[in-house]
Amino acid sequence: MNPDILLFIIKLITGGIVAFLAILLMSKTRDGAWMAMVGGFLLSYAALVFDLLVNLGVLTHTAFKLFGIPLSMLLCAVLPSCCFILAFILMLAKRD
Repeated sequence: MNPDILLFIIKLITGGIVAFLAILLMSKTRDGAWMAMVGGFLLSYAALVFDLLVNLGVLTHTAFKLFGIPLSMLLCAVLPSCCFILAFILMLAKRD
């Protein structure tokens, strides 16, 4: 078995567990910081699935480029981190 395929399978399984638990957490809490954290986990799993589909040749990156980087690849890399940044800012800004 190709080690890259095995690594994708491991990432999909662990990412699926994280996404499932994040959805369970989202149903329990309505705090904005935790919602942004859950969004980051879900977007990172979606980016992993998109990357797998691109590597298998099912999908291709968009033709739109920003500084020579395909926009779809850039969004997959940046959006989950933006959600985590927002979650941490909301956690720091929250006053008890």
